Amino acid sequence: MKKLWDVAVAGEIFADHVFAGFERWPQPGEELFTDCYVREVGGGAAITACALARLGRQVALFAVGGRGDTWIEDRLRSFGVIVEDLRLVEEGTAVTVSLSTREDRSFFTWPGANRQLAEHLRNPETQARMAQSRHVHFAVALERELAQELFPPLKQAGCTISIDPGHHPNWLKNPENWRTCGEVDFFLPNEKEGQIMTGQESPESILRELASADIRGVVLKLGSDGAAALVNDRTFQARPFAIEVVDTTGAGDAFDAGLIDAFLDSRPLPSAIEQGCLCGSLSTRQAGAISALPRREELELYHDKLKQS
Repeated sequence: MKKLWDVAVAGEIFADHVFAGFERWPQPGEELFTDCYVREVGGGAAITACALARLGRQVALFAVGGRGDTWIEDRLRSFGVIVEDLRLVEEGTAVTVSLSTREDRSFFTWPGANRQLAEHLRNPETQARMAQSRHVHFAVALERELAQELFPPLKQAGCTISIDPGHHPNWLKNPENWRTCGEVDFFLPNEKEGQIMTGQESPESILRELASADIRGVVLKLGSDGAAALVNDRTFQARPFAIEVVDTTGAGDAFDAGLIDAFLDSRPLPSAIEQGCLCGSLSTRQAGAISALPRREELELYHDKLKQS
């Protein structure tokens, strides 16, 4: 079956208001000021889609946004993302306020139109369109019933699948959702999410606990320590590229894009993880989740620098 796109990305999108450059978190009742603010398209689905499109992939986004937020659609198109499957509704696009230091970030969120995402994904026409991609990435905590509905026809159509559910503790602790994580080619949690799932602290312990539960396609994102996975029953860890960090918002979603891009080229898992780390690192150079996403030529340039170092 000939595919229309390299990747279909399904999940939540947001209008991000990003405040970056803080040296520390404010205390209760304290006001801190920064010169670093940007309004940007955000959310795991949008960031990963934009990152893949900037690397030259054909990417279709399956999400729900507010009908009046035309700037979001324009911004996605400027990256080359295919937005014909972005459903527009009367309720406004979800909003996130991000506060970022050099080391970490925190969020305040209103879910908005994302509450209608499950309905969009249940639409038979939507599912048929998603199946026209080589790979489907879910940047959302899929409910088990919906995953059971979506996965079989996608696999029958020859699609590979990945999921990054994000920080949803109740979802991560639910054994039913562990089954969802075990049915995909890649499960992409960060270290904190892995700790919530397993009760383990070290990356190796987390990976082995998940593997013992038949969740084997795990790549664990470790923030400033890179990422890790079990390769031939041994822990492989890749380090991030040294970059002067401005804003870490969306770095994990950029990592997802780098890994998926390498996977589509049939590169070995260690190489795919290294590319994911490189994409994640480069994405932190500017405020906002998508402005600093690397292009293919830039990625290759940094690859060459890594080989020479």
